[in-house]
Amino acid sequence: MVVSIRRLCLLVGIASLASACTSMRAPSESDPLEGFNRTVDGFNQVVDKAVVKPLAQGYDKVTPPEVKTVIGNFFSNLDDISVAVNNLLQGKPKAAGSDITRFALNTTIGIVGLADVATELGFQKNDEDFGQTLGVWGVGSGPYLVLPLLGPSTLRDAPARVVDAPLDPLYHYDDVRVRNSLFVVNVVNTRARLLPATDLVERVALDQYAFVRDAYLKRRASLIRDGAPDPEDQGYKDFEEESSSTSTVPEAFPPFKAALVQTAPANDEVSTLLPGDLQQSDRAREGLGLAN
Repeated sequence: MVVSIRRLCLLVGIASLASACTSMRAPSESDPLEGFNRTVDGFNQVVDKAVVKPLAQGYDKVTPPEVKTVIGNFFSNLDDISVAVNNLLQGKPKAAGSDITRFALNTTIGIVGLADVATELGFQKNDEDFGQTLGVWGVGSGPYLVLPLLGPSTLRDAPARVVDAPLDPLYHYDDVRVRNSLFVVNVVNTRARLLPATDLVERVALDQYAFVRDAYLKRRASLIRDGAPDPEDQGYKDFEEESSSTSTVPEAFPPFKAALVQTAPANDEVSTLLPGDLQQSDRAREGLGLAN
């Protein structure tokens, strides 16, 4: 089943309206630095609109899709090293072994990562970083924090970048000019990939700052749980009650992001911007027209 663009826009609009209403109240516990964050966010948007976005649009227009895929594969392969280390630190040796296998296959057979042969062989890409590792260890996220040029983060995730940085092989590359050039290529390629998602949010979100903040915090929490439902969510409690009253084993209770990924894989970047805990029971899914 394919979710239409119109329905997707409607769902994003509803989520953004809720975010906007939230932002009209006093700063929440998760965002006591809202005044500072909005100032930095405004600066980031100015830089993005003046420099990064135009570069990404030009790059997207002249670069063949196959080339963009190859570039993305290259940087994704380098990222697998950091992912493997963090999976080990989180006590997930099986996942870490899969990450190492991915890196070995893609670096050799895949020609320094230009081809993602590991995924074709069944070794799926994982998403881990030291911020998530700290979360698994029980460190709270702390206040939401917008970093200059780097964007959304938290008081926990921001310093964690310092730990992840040396795990990137490019960090140790001696030729500064080449290293900086590759960094720029990675930024522009990533920004180009996110153009459909950010353009959609710009069109429908009443308060882009609040929408991105809520989406980032929800998604980070979901990543730390490895996509598992939030036990503190009321919808999850209702689901558990409904499940216990039936004799059959129900399907997994997926977050809204997972539903979008399954039904509209081409819009994966859009789904990553949506709050990760908008979960629904079968009855709610029918109301949204997402039920099978």
